[in-house]
Amino acid sequence: MNTWFEWGISIINWMQSLGEGLIAPMQFFSFLGIEIFYLSILPALFWCFDISLALRIGVIMLSSACLNGPLKLLFGLPRPYWIGTEIQALSSETSYGLPSGHAQNAIAFWGRMAADIKRRWATILLAILIFLISISRLFLGMHFSADILAGWFFGGLLLWAFVRYEKSFLQWLFSFKLSYRILVVLALSLAFIALGLAASALTANRPVPEAWSLMAASSAAQKEPIDPRSLSGIISAAATLFGIGAGSLLLAEWNQFKPDGRWQLRVLRYIAGMAGVMIIFVGLRAVFPHGSSLVAQIARFIRYGTVGFLVSYLAPRAFVALHLA
Repeated sequence: MNTWFEWGISIINWMQSLGEGLIAPMQFFSFLGIEIFYLSILPALFWCFDISLALRIGVIMLSSACLNGPLKLLFGLPRPYWIGTEIQALSSETSYGLPSGHAQNAIAFWGRMAADIKRRWATILLAILIFLISISRLFLGMHFSADILAGWFFGGLLLWAFVRYEKSFLQWLFSFKLSYRILVVLALSLAFIALGLAASALTANRPVPEAWSLMAASSAAQKEPIDPRSLSGIISAAATLFGIGAGSLLLAEWNQFKPDGRWQLRVLRYIAGMAGVMIIFVGLRAVFPHGSSLVAQIARFIRYGTVGFLVSYLAPRAFVALHLA
């Protein structure tokens, strides 16, 4: 093990030595950084509070997830518990470590929310949340310090680009008719997948060391074999981005859904909508093929794209038809 990794593991050792009482809080903050949590918040924002804010946050978070996969492939660096027996793996992951997806997505998601709220108290509070989500990954043995710093860097760069160019891009996008706008969103989605394919091709001659797989498999927390070269996460994020983007464009054209109303109606919308999302998602998962084949990956794109479209268009149409909005 080189000096760089030894230094990183020593920091994790120190953090884990602070006591087992921190395990539960760190696992909680780590949960606040997973995509499932973000994707449960977005429908609530979309259906019950602010469509524009939900769309802006959703697009940057999914874009961050699309970019994180290719970056991990290009760097190809291990997670701490893949190479060191000195630390305790308190969670598990199957992808490469650098940059940290938790740190990058937290900057993108919560940072974009802070930029929209534009209140000092919100900025401070969300900055603390980003820090705690990121640090939790060190404590759990999932990342080195460099992974976190890289995640902050790429997440911050993406956040800056969105805040700087979002308005200009939307003006350009809405200069086209609706069908062309949807094609632009599809092209962006496929471009992210192409980026992942390019990163995979460029690193095809760099095999995953067997020692990493064996070390990870020996961890009690590891539930499935590591598969750091998988493109499934990129495809899922890109498909969801297309579904949400296309649905939002159609919803804006329809312009009859408002996410306001009594709180009872908002809660009912969220419960009914999430029930529908889960039924569709689980149903398609049951009938579609699985694996890494081309057919299975196309099916994955369709499944996640359908869910994104359901959240951003079909559910709001159903809410209005059922007098829930």
